[in-house]
Amino acid sequence: MDPSKPPPPRRSLAIMTYLHSFQPGGVERVALRLAGAWAQAGCQVSVAMGRRDGPLAEEAPGAPRYLFAPRFPPAVAFESVWMVPHLIAMIRRERPDVLFCAGNTYAIVAVLVRLLLGDRCPPIICKVSNSLDRSDFTPWMGALYRLWLRVQARHIQLFVGLAEAMRPELTAALNLPAERVAIVEDPAIRQKDIQPYRPVKTDGDGRLFLGVGRLNPQKDFGLLIRAFASFAQPQDRLVVLGEGPERRRLTSLVEALGVAGQVELVGHVADTADWLRRADVFVLSSLYEGVPAVVIEALAAGTPIVATDCCVSMAELLDHGRLGQLTPPGDAAALAQAMQRVPQRPHDVEAMQAQAGRFTIERSGDAYLDLMEALAGPLSRGRSQDAATTAAPALSSHGAI
Repeated sequence: MDPSKPPPPRRSLAIMTYLHSFQPGGVERVALRLAGAWAQAGCQVSVAMGRRDGPLAEEAPGAPRYLFAPRFPPAVAFESVWMVPHLIAMIRRERPDVLFCAGNTYAIVAVLVRLLLGDRCPPIICKVSNSLDRSDFTPWMGALYRLWLRVQARHIQLFVGLAEAMRPELTAALNLPAERVAIVEDPAIRQKDIQPYRPVKTDGDGRLFLGVGRLNPQKDFGLLIRAFASFAQPQDRLVVLGEGPERRRLTSLVEALGVAGQVELVGHVADTADWLRRADVFVLSSLYEGVPAVVIEALAAGTPIVATDCCVSMAELLDHGRLGQLTPPGDAAALAQAMQRVPQRPHDVEAMQAQAGRFTIERSGDAYLDLMEALAGPLSRGRSQDAATTAAPALSSHGAI
């Protein structure tokens, strides 16, 4: 080999993933960052998009190609159904080696596409972004959910958990052999997000409590607001970053509890790092999670953490209480007690940031590519080059961001 020539790309996979829109969410942000990392590694990466709207468009990496469905505003009400024909058309055109399902909520699309395309569908790898143990379901809903998991297992070739603690849950819930479950630690942050510890002192003598996430029932921000209201001194503040369908209900709860002057629902914020540095305590109040990215972001920032023990991976993530306090999901009294206690507790920032360093795009992006190469098989190189030949018309007709 001529040493003066640059080495060829280390990867040649053609990868396709899909998202409903650029609306904010941890699953969507991680998927976009992974797509960018795979493209930088030499892969041909396509992202099929149901809609163009959403603030994450400003963060989306430019290297992948974005293939947009025809504009149809009413499709928001049935976005998963709307995604299926668009994704099928893009698979037929692009001929990807592997289809990446970014999280549990997108599994219905993957299964429908597999059923409709049959053997013409590329192998599917599904990242399990939420806990499969849904104790919040009623018995009959739980039974239907378990049945749905078994349907997924019949049509998706490989499932990827976000932490080793998830492996037993995945194999049991999906009734799968060990070789169809892999673990890749959640690529929640970039290495550059782990900065030297720089806490920012807030004005006044009160404490700043911070919650981050989509305003939906899973995040249980009502629990956080009730816990805060039960002990807050007049100078204390609670700030929640995120947007979603529960805004009106949560606003009413804040007013009913008499803390409207102390609780602020800020809405979507692209960069939470500054808020995490300013906060005295970060609080996760979720009913269930997979490996919550925002907890990893708090670890990276060195912010004291209180979290509900909402998934099998949480105890390991917080080193069994050494890096943060755990409380039972749904227990407002326990959450309030922990929130009051944390500001006086010393915390090991170096250990927190070392833990966060396990969960970077840089570490996990390559691990996913190794799995995809094994799943796609030896024909992937030739198929990827064929896909490149057919890709040009897709750009002209669908465009990029």
